[in-house]
Amino acid sequence: MFTLDESEQVTHWYNVVADLPTPPPPPLHPGTREPVGPDDLGPLFPIELIMQEVTTERYVEIPDPVREVYRQYRPSPLFRARRWEQRLGTPARIYYKYEGVSPAGSHKTNTAVPQVYYNSLHGITRLTTETGAGQWGTALSYAAALFDVQCEVWQVGASFDTKPQRRTLIEVFGGTVHRSPSRLTESGKAFPEDHSGSLGIAISEAVEVAAQAEDTKYALGSVLNHVLLHQTVIGEETLRQLAKAGESAVDLVVGCAGGGSNFAGLAFPFLREKLAGTQDPRILAVEPSSCPTLTRGEYRYDFGDTAGLTPLMKMYTLGHDFVPSPIHAGGLRYHGMAPLVSHAVHEGLIDATALDQTECFEAGLEFARTQGIVAAPESSHALAQARREALAARDSGEEKVIVIGLSGHGLLELGAYDAFLGGRLEDDPLSDADLASALAGVPEV
Repeated sequence: MFTLDESEQVTHWYNVVADLPTPPPPPLHPGTREPVGPDDLGPLFPIELIMQEVTTERYVEIPDPVREVYRQYRPSPLFRARRWEQRLGTPARIYYKYEGVSPAGSHKTNTAVPQVYYNSLHGITRLTTETGAGQWGTALSYAAALFDVQCEVWQVGASFDTKPQRRTLIEVFGGTVHRSPSRLTESGKAFPEDHSGSLGIAISEAVEVAAQAEDTKYALGSVLNHVLLHQTVIGEETLRQLAKAGESAVDLVVGCAGGGSNFAGLAFPFLREKLAGTQDPRILAVEPSSCPTLTRGEYRYDFGDTAGLTPLMKMYTLGHDFVPSPIHAGGLRYHGMAPLVSHAVHEGLIDATALDQTECFEAGLEFARTQGIVAAPESSHALAQARREALAARDSGEEKVIVIGLSGHGLLELGAYDAFLGGRLEDDPLSDADLASALAGVPEV
């Protein structure tokens, strides 16, 4: 295990916008189709987050109260997967950055804490949000408890029904959970009560409620620039830990990608080094074949939610009306992708691939039986791709260095592993017909 001393801990978040060869396209107002300004975002976010959303500064200082909470679990450990390497018979050196040590069990705490902190400075007493598998709702509820803020969560119906322990954990930390689509909002009422839901629908519900109350703001767990910014503590720590491990360069950086924050948090500091010419890693995002946003979506302006309440964002999208198959990697069931990740993929700086969930669970089992960590179904996508790469290195004899983002543990996802072990999980890749139908609803901009 590789960790950091107090003097080596990260004090600033990294903003990749400062180093991109071309600037990313701005978000557009859904009504005027003009670039969004701070006043447009004011009803949803505090000014500090709005300024982080648009900043071009390379580094943003982490406030002391946030760093104080980070010290509970950061730096997160970097491990070398020696037993897995041996099982695979590969000359590759495999490292994994493990975010499952946070109080919420995932990387989501890295942005939940600053988001709640900044809102608390302005007297906000309630935050609304969405959650898929439940990691984000758990993290925001925990952070809200620290700063005496109420947290109201709309959880995607498929996950609400199949992951009751996640719902309970949110409630343990003080959050209130609603099944989405709910009967509490106009956005939710547009769908049948037993609908399996989607992150797009849940976002619409949370945004609708936040916009109607002065003391309430909205918090998003992925996609937006400020969320990705907060997650870069992951990659910054990893670079320093790899140096302690004696590694001067990396061949592959791989992470799962749903909305993009976990992946960007690990990848963007490595992208900085790649752009500066100090390293030349391949950076690879892995998504599910049932929700292949980067690999089969279109790069165009679309809404971040189903009801069309959010700004239009230039991103890879499957269409804001798209409702993914209810796979167990609930955190990867999003129709769009973070604009910054999308821009980097479009510019050829980052690669993407899509995998079936059964291959991912197979890799998750093998990893658990060699390394002793049950990975979240989302993280198993990164493990499965890393396994492919390690076996290719075995066949070629190359001593590659592979770094995996292990975004969280799967101890509350044992029902998914039980379904896999019992042969009840099926792959459900997105059909061409369903993709065409979903893309038909994307607005022309």
